[in-house]
Formats: sequence, C-alpha cells, structure tokens
Amino acid sequence: MSGSRRLAGHNRIVVKIGSALLVEKGELKKDWLDALISDVVDLARGGAEMLIVSSGSIALGRGILGLPSGPLKLEESQAAAAAGQIALAKAYAEALGAHGRQAGQILLTLGDTEERRRYLNARATIGTLLKLGAIPIINENDSVATSEIRYGDNDRLAARVATMASADCLVLLSDIDGLYTAPPATDPDAVFLPEVPRITPEVEAMAGSAGSELSRGGMKTKIDAGKIATAAGTTMVITSGKAMHPLKKLDEGARCTWFPAIASTSSARKAWIGGHLEPRGEIRLDKGAVKALRSGKSLLPAGVTEVQGSFSRGDAVIMLDPDGRIIGRGLVAYDYDEARLIAGRNSREIETIVGYPGRAEMIHRDDLVLDDAHADENR
Repeated sequence: MSGSRRLAGHNRIVVKIGSALLVEKGELKKDWLDALISDVVDLARGGAEMLIVSSGSIALGRGILGLPSGPLKLEESQAAAAAGQIALAKAYAEALGAHGRQAGQILLTLGDTEERRRYLNARATIGTLLKLGAIPIINENDSVATSEIRYGDNDRLAARVATMASADCLVLLSDIDGLYTAPPATDPDAVFLPEVPRITPEVEAMAGSAGSELSRGGMKTKIDAGKIATAAGTTMVITSGKAMHPLKKLDEGARCTWFPAIASTSSARKAWIGGHLEPRGEIRLDKGAVKALRSGKSLLPAGVTEVQGSFSRGDAVIMLDPDGRIIGRGLVAYDYDEARLIAGRNSREIETIVGYPGRAEMIHRDDLVLDDAHADENR
C-alpha cells in the first residue's frame, strides 16, 4: 500500500512542480516555495540528492511583462519565459540560500535528453552539481524552444531528467492527489488508486487530458511520465502540492498514488546500453584495464591499446580484451580522432593532447555494461 512508502530512504529524488502551484495571478507564491524548499533541504540533510524540475517561467513572466490573460503567441510565450526565468532562478537561489544551499540552473530542450552527445553533457552537469552539494533547478528552455523541439509539458521532461540522472524516485506535485478510475470532478463514482503496479492500457484510459489554465499537462501526461520513469527504474508518485510542505505531508501519509519501478535504475540503464544501442566502434584494452572494469571502475585512456571505428562522443562502442574477446560495451566520452590520440596516455595529459580539459575517463563506469556474467555491477 502507498501508506507504507516514504521519500526518506531514496537516494536521488526529482521533484516536479507545476505552474499553478508556484504562480498565482502572475505573482510568485513565495511562502509556498519557502515551505517546499524547507522540505527539500530536510530530505537532502537526510542523505538524498535532490533535483527540482520547475514550471512557472512563462506564468511568472506574463505578470512581469504585463501580458494579458488568455493564449499567447509563440514570441510572447518566449518573451515571458525569458523574463520569468530570471525571476524564477532568483527566487530558488534565495530560498535555498536561506538554508545555506546553492542552486544551479539548467535549461533543457528536447534534444538535450534525446541526442546522446547532449544527453551526456546534461547528465555530467547534473552529476557535477550534485557532487558539489548544489541542487539543480531544471526547466524547459521555453525562451528558445519551438513546437518542433519542445516537450510541451514538464511531466515528461521530469521523467526524462529522472532517468538521465538515474534517480530512484520522481515526485509529481499536482493539483490532484493521485490517480482515480475516472476524473473525480465529473464522476462521483470515481475510485482512488493508492498504487498502480503496472501501467496498462486500462490505466491509460483512466487518465483525463484537461489541465488548468496555467498547465499544459493533465493526468495523461503524468501517466506518460510514469511509463518513461518506471521502465527506466524510477519509482514515481503523484500527490497534491496545494498544501504547504507537500513533501513532508507526503512522508506523513498524505493521499497519493505510487507507481513502483519495473526494474532498478542500474539494470534498466545497463539493458539500454547493452542491447538497444548500435555500436559504432571498438576499443581494445590491456589486462590492467580489464581487471579494473571487473572491479567496478571506469575505463581510463591509459588502459586503451587500440581504437577502431567511426564514432562520436556519446556513441556506443564495444570493449575488447587483449585477445580480442568482447567483454562489454559502453558510451564513449570522446570522438574517434580524440580517442585515438589519448589512447594509452595518462588522463593528466588529455588537455595538452586535445586542447581542452576533457573527461578523465574514456568510458565512465555508469555508462558501461560488461558481458561477463561474473563481472561486478559497476555501480
């Protein structure tokens, strides 16, 4: 049952906040934001790494620029986002700063999570911010995104961010407290579902599509987000964000719907790397590198003896042992020409060789999977 589930105990949590929760009549709901950030910081103090996917830039910018209510033209939406994003980032920085925490803003477009090279860049930025103790504040880059290159809702964006960051929990704060068998506002016989073990066509049929004036997403986009998240190993929960301290209330047993992960984030990601990406090249390793990989370490350039193929940064490559046997595959951090130049060299030499301070690893341990059944999980 959902009552037995808690946020506390999860290692990496993504919290998605809708516009209607954060902005009212073009004004930021500062007291609500301060209460939410207090919850976020409490979870962080308990050991969780926290990420926030926040809507609100267009709604806030609309008020700042004095734009009228009703539908906006594309250029008006982009202008509102440009103005609102500054105010939104400032509000998060101040709210977190009051607790001695730093915010780091990341603006994404569709390509940043769908194209491997940009995916790795965004993933690395998120990982570095978390390592430095900052809390990433993530939003779609509405000031430049057009209909062809946008998500259009932050529910699915939050699910993509959660999978990209290997989060084990995604919280969708909504204006509704969970999933019902029918829209409860129009159907008095609607039954609340505290847990959805698997998203079936029947579950999808329960999702309505209507959102609020400020929100582009209804329950349908939340179910779509659940399909993305749970398939990649991330447990998702939908709960109401209307009350103050919504995350604290969730942990205290507030009504919500849990969508348990189908697989762990590690196994889901490794299945994706191991079986769903076409390899674009081969990298042969020395015995020391093979041993290091099997003990759970990353592949460093020093352990590479030969590079073949035609690949770009972010492509999948096959890893071979000194005898040419396939030992696994991974997402390479360098283009072929650069990989060939730094093969066999110490990571400290990378900047001198390629002209910029590249990553120390040829393939990071989070981005590889070994074929050997006795190999370590590398996590």
